[in-house]
Amino acid sequence: MPIPEDVTGDEIDKDVRQELQSLPKTLAEDVAKNLVMVARLIDEDPEGAYGYSRVALRLASRVAAVREAAGFAAYANQKYSEALGEFRAARRMTGTVELWPVMADCERGLGRPEKALDMAGAPDVHKLDKAGQVEMRLVAAGARRDMGQLDAAIVTLQSPELASNSVQPWTARLRYAYADALLAAGRESEAREWFAKAVEADRDGSTDASDRLAELDGVEFVDALDESDAAEESDGAAGQVDRSDDEVRVEKTDEDVEDAEDVEGKDVEDKD
Repeated sequence: MPIPEDVTGDEIDKDVRQELQSLPKTLAEDVAKNLVMVARLIDEDPEGAYGYSRVALRLASRVAAVREAAGFAAYANQKYSEALGEFRAARRMTGTVELWPVMADCERGLGRPEKALDMAGAPDVHKLDKAGQVEMRLVAAGARRDMGQLDAAIVTLQSPELASNSVQPWTARLRYAYADALLAAGRESEAREWFAKAVEADRDGSTDASDRLAELDGVEFVDALDESDAAEESDGAAGQVDRSDDEVRVEKTDEDVEDAEDVEGKDVEDKD
């Protein structure tokens, strides 16, 4: 797959670059460029990211960072079985537990929420950092909802992190998930409160909390582009009316000229 000229491969993290040092220099550069493309495209063009991840995987399947990137690209394309396999491979290579929450979410994607809940209660969860533990809580709550256990999902999300007033990278998503669970349970007023709190914490627009809040408040947004199109159509219609009026005026003028000529002709005959 083509690599844009502005991609050098130096954009990758220092830790990943260190992993690639086990490869020949030219090969390491090629792999690095493909990994950069995966990171660049994964949010807006998941299919494109997946394509680059497959190239990197073909070039360096024994590098943990490559397996992890391939896993996330597959995950973004809802290829959960493939993603789970790649995450497991990366975990075997590194021995870390960082991928545990996303592995559990793959189990959800495969229709196995019970397995995800088992993973949420595993000893490995205690080895996760705070961000990982919050992520695991989100996955567990999602699994509860998959099983129709709304009240349990709400209780799962109730935590010190949710109650905290400090804003962390996970705060908006945690508040949003809690609000969404409350709304699903019919607790609309509480849901509105937490969607508002999610908006306060969502500094980078990672959720659509503002839209959900507006929806609850009965606010409707009109697309400015639609308004522009409507205005153009209105102007076009007005123009057509004007042109029709001009045509009518011209036709009447021609008839008046003919009538005038007839009158002049009769006057001449009468004089003769």
